Amino acid sequence: MSDRVILLVEDNENDEELTLRALKKSNILNRVIVARDGAEALDYLFCRGSYATRPAAELPQIVLLDLKLPKVDGLEVLRAIRSDDRTKLLPVVVLTSSIEEQDVIRSYGLGANSYVRKPVDFVQFVEAVRQLGLYWLVINQPLP
Repeated sequence: MSDRVILLVEDNENDEELTLRALKKSNILNRVIVARDGAEALDYLFCRGSYATRPAAELPQIVLLDLKLPKVDGLEVLRAIRSDDRTKLLPVVVLTSSIEEQDVIRSYGLGANSYVRKPVDFVQFVEAVRQLGLYWLVINQPLP
């Protein structure tokens, strides 16, 4: 399944690298677009700014969204995704290190499909990303 894009919204370079390594190690070959802040993620999703020429019909198969982001935080990104007809059904997995109960409640309240805490241990992190990829990119039936 390498024809569909994963949008990874992550400002921490170490977490970005770990996620990319975990996807590769799990043989998830989808192209990964990395947005390093919430504003860039919204530009990508809504074909604005440096992504203005991106074909609007080519939405990512899944968004892996951190919450603690510069410019526009993850909850605002999620709110924008769910409030637009073009993206409201897009699968969004919150992938964050936050252990705040309120973040879990707000994420689901805004329409997150899943909330996953980033494990600190690399082996556990790889396994979590492998399972995410297997479910969302192979098992789950995507929108046509």
